[in-house]
Amino acid sequence: MTIAVGIFAHQEERRITACLASLPLDRPDTIFHVLINGTTDGTVDRAKATAGGRNNVIVHDIAQGGKSRTWNHFVHDLLNGKETVIVFMDGDAEIAPGSIDALVAALASHPSANAAAGMPMNGRKVEMYRAGLRAEGGLFGDLYALSGRFVAAIRAKDIRLPDDLIGDDGMVAAWAHTDLEADSQWEHDRVIACEEAGFVAEQVSLWRPSTWIMQYKRLINYSVRFYQNRIVSDIMAREGPGGLPCRLASLYGQWLPRWRPRPGLTGWFDRKALARMRKAVQG
Repeated sequence: MTIAVGIFAHQEERRITACLASLPLDRPDTIFHVLINGTTDGTVDRAKATAGGRNNVIVHDIAQGGKSRTWNHFVHDLLNGKETVIVFMDGDAEIAPGSIDALVAALASHPSANAAAGMPMNGRKVEMYRAGLRAEGGLFGDLYALSGRFVAAIRAKDIRLPDDLIGDDGMVAAWAHTDLEADSQWEHDRVIACEEAGFVAEQVSLWRPSTWIMQYKRLINYSVRFYQNRIVSDIMAREGPGGLPCRLASLYGQWLPRWRPRPGLTGWFDRKALARMRKAVQG
């Protein structure tokens, strides 16, 4: 058995050490790929220091940022295609002990499943999120795993996330549920919730202004994601993942005239998101 773990990190010099320290880096059957993308801070140096020269921990310094773009690079260029399970996680999360084994075991015990979701372990709404993952068959980008068989199919069909997509987790969950077909082929049990695998994510704190900025940017991204999902849902319903463009921005011009900000406070972030999307159309 060979396991690959992709750790996605952008400007994570403050969190990457704790993230890597939460992982079983001495596992002989596992290759850890630290995917540091578009970073100008000290994330690379801190990751290398934590890796401690281990041959199975590879720190990639990728010049161009973007999680979806980096996801494509990891899956199509860095994996060797022989992995049994591939784990995906974010570089600002800390993983509960035993989570990798739990994800591997969950997929082994459900051979028809394509994906297994790690569960959140902190935050005010943690129980709501856990219940949602169980009911909806969702994935959180902080921690999930795909079967090697499913990833081999993604590679064989050259299926890729749009480079500018915000949120790999929702798209990958849809691919897993439909087995890389259109939405009409959706089956809930192809994504399973793994109760024994979990992660702790950084929360917004009144005492850490840096987390306010993080949350503000995150809410704008959530609004961009809301509008992107309208495009993605249309494509997935009609054509499936094979119809996805390299960049969703190539389709913004067709969709922007139809969109308006939602009411309430959400509308503030929607306006910021729509302005960003218009700018992308203009080049």
